[in-house]
Amino acid sequence: MAGLRRVSGVRESMSPRPSGIPVPPLRRPVPPLRLPVLPLLLPVLLLAFLVGCGGRPAVDGAREDAQRVLDRRAAAVLAHDADAYAATGDRAGYARLRTLPLAAWSYRVTSAARAGDTLTAGAELSYRIEGYDRAPVTVARTLRLARTAAGSWAVTSERPAPKAGDQLWDQGPVTVARGAHSLILGVGHSAERLRGFADLADRAVPAVSAAWGTDWAGHVVVLVPRSLDGMAALLGSPASSYRGIAAVTTGETGGADRAPADRVIVNPDAYGILGPVGQQVVLTHETTHVATRAHTGAATPLWLSEGYADWVGYRGTGRTPAQVAPELQKAVTEGQAPTELPADGDFGFAGDAGRLARAYEGGWLACLLIAERWGEDRLDAFYRAVGEHEQRAGAVEEALKSELGTTLEEFTGDWRNYLTERLA
Repeated sequence: MAGLRRVSGVRESMSPRPSGIPVPPLRRPVPPLRLPVLPLLLPVLLLAFLVGCGGRPAVDGAREDAQRVLDRRAAAVLAHDADAYAATGDRAGYARLRTLPLAAWSYRVTSAARAGDTLTAGAELSYRIEGYDRAPVTVARTLRLARTAAGSWAVTSERPAPKAGDQLWDQGPVTVARGAHSLILGVGHSAERLRGFADLADRAVPAVSAAWGTDWAGHVVVLVPRSLDGMAALLGSPASSYRGIAAVTTGETGGADRAPADRVIVNPDAYGILGPVGQQVVLTHETTHVATRAHTGAATPLWLSEGYADWVGYRGTGRTPAQVAPELQKAVTEGQAPTELPADGDFGFAGDAGRLARAYEGGWLACLLIAERWGEDRLDAFYRAVGEHEQRAGAVEEALKSELGTTLEEFTGDWRNYLTERLA
């Protein structure tokens, strides 16, 4: 057994003897080395008892304490019970999220550490918006708890975990506006202003369905934070990454069997300076991303996904290529027209603004070329065919051949000529 050293021998003991009278040594039998049995067995017996009862070792007591409190908190949220929520601590937290139409809300404690009368817990919060989310949104949270005078635990704070983005209610009380095809959630905005976003979204959804088809949810959730800083906090990124960007869409790409919970997040600072047509184009563009998400995969290049969303956004507006693509027109007239389709790196928000604009404009013109030359149905089929590939290599080339009967080299040449025809 580790930690025990074997005894190799025992010296003979000598009994006292009177002087001058030799006494032979007394040899006593050496008892075998014995360890106390009961102390060694107690931990084993305790562990066996816990496992047999379906429990966890006592070291997980902090996690269990936190889970019990958060289970009660989740039940209070779903029951819209402010008093029950307050009983778990942090009464003000309920006022920020009480307006959310929720179908599910639950916590799973992933870590917990107790220090005296305080407890810090890490947890996964999963929730679904009723009527909109078919899959839950799962986010990492950090909670602080304190022991009450009665000896129970209560939440003192709940925040995003390190490196995790805000949830909208972290930024203040949520105001809700409903449209026929939309749900608008805002912080720091009046219901009347949010109603304007609902009107735009309600026009965007049928426009997207008219171009793409109806094989998608047919509705959209739009988040409107107070400012650019609020938008960046929702995305867990610095504000500088989204300055000048009117809106973005979050969600996971995947096959048709997946049901991601997409959100369109508006930058009110940039969105507010757009005119009515520009605001409609932006929201229709982002709604297109929601509709096409299930058919957008790792093989889909950004020139196609962003170009298609712009094509749907501008479809029917009457805007000309010169109006939509001023940066690219400038490059063409100066003899600096691009020779290749935009690369994914050209779409970086934090890069050169002119390069970003030319990338979006180039993608839009590529999709406009396909729609005009091969037809809108072929454009949709091409998009879906590219997204079906699990690997990027060869996806565009194969889809160009199967859906448009051309090659990447030929299509790129056609696109370059198209830029000159439409922008020179």
